[in-house]
Amino acid sequence: MEVDPPASHLRHVEKDVLIPKIMREKARERCSEQVQDFTKCCKDSGILMVVKCRKENSALKECLTAHYNDPAFYEECKMEYLKEREEFRKTGIPTKKRLQKLPTSM
Repeated sequence: MEVDPPASHLRHVEKDVLIPKIMREKARERCSEQVQDFTKCCKDSGILMVVKCRKENSALKECLTAHYNDPAFYEECKMEYLKEREEFRKTGIPTKKRLQKLPTSM
């Protein structure tokens, strides 16, 4: 029988892939205004978006980068991941499957 590592121990894949994935998702939510502005600009500009949407792209990058470089934000996402992992270890049901039962806003 395989023994689970201590609750706070993180494997490389968790540190380097899974937690950053949560960070990206949450940062996009928190930068939703910049995401919307950039998306609208791209839709309105067609192939000229590279030139026309620099301001929106810079604002979006700045917002996302501020979150990625915030140690408190990393800790928040790490704790969220650990909570999800602990719940999975108890129930055997991945978070995404549990969340699929809830209505989505998208």
